[in-house]
Amino acid sequence: MVYQTRHILEHTHAKLHDSLSLNSGMQLAHWSNQQDRVKVLSDHHTLSLYIQDGYESYHKTANGWKNGGAPDHFCLMPQGQASEWDIRGRLGFVHLYFTADHVRDVATQIWDKEPLSVTLNEQTFGQDRHISSLYRLFLLNQDWHEPSQHLQISSANTLLINHVLQHYSSVKWILPQIKGGLSPSSLRTVTAYIDAHLQDALSIQDLATITCLSPYHFAHMFKASTGQSPHQYVLQRRLEHAKNLMAYPPYSLTDIASACGFASSSHFSRRFKQYFGITPSQYR
Repeated sequence: MVYQTRHILEHTHAKLHDSLSLNSGMQLAHWSNQQDRVKVLSDHHTLSLYIQDGYESYHKTANGWKNGGAPDHFCLMPQGQASEWDIRGRLGFVHLYFTADHVRDVATQIWDKEPLSVTLNEQTFGQDRHISSLYRLFLLNQDWHEPSQHLQISSANTLLINHVLQHYSSVKWILPQIKGGLSPSSLRTVTAYIDAHLQDALSIQDLATITCLSPYHFAHMFKASTGQSPHQYVLQRRLEHAKNLMAYPPYSLTDIASACGFASSSHFSRRFKQYFGITPSQYR
């Protein structure tokens, strides 16, 4: 999908450092910009987090230009709402692009409700610890091109949209209380599926579909059953499988990394050392 805000920025002074398109259709983009004037009017939503500088970023309002940018400040630009920006200093930021369909999907998955319409409320230079934490802990610290991270990234994006829907939209619902875990048979089925597909870029939707649950409910019930999030469990199984494979000399570390869902041997080595305390070469 071509997101208009990204297309507009590609024709300004902004520099695109990295981007990721997820299976859901949502996109992440890491940008920097300075000394630029940008006008945006898009047919999608954009959630932006300032990650570097931004102190000289101005937003045009009915009462003139408003300044309020800084690291960890966020802006929510709903679809169909025009905005104009004057970037007078340096700015590093990350965008999450998503559509009204994504918002409805999250509402259906988490609240089991499908609203006729959802209006997101524009936010400029806002501060929200939940949004900045999700960005920095689960998105900015990940290698976007590492398939083994896509499960965590997609989950974090869903949580971001859910938070926006809960706190910056026209709907006022109370989150459902989830009690208990998966049934023993469902847990056996999903863990067996994980073990059979460790080399694949698993998504939370893939795993939830097996249990006939929404991604939100599945993630909470899986953690209640195992004590780990789906991402943590999958990473652990990948690393344990890799450890077993290293007992067979014909397999190179590159072969093992690929067989366990890691896109590169360097990323595999970092994760292995974080988990076991030594590098794969040292262990072998």
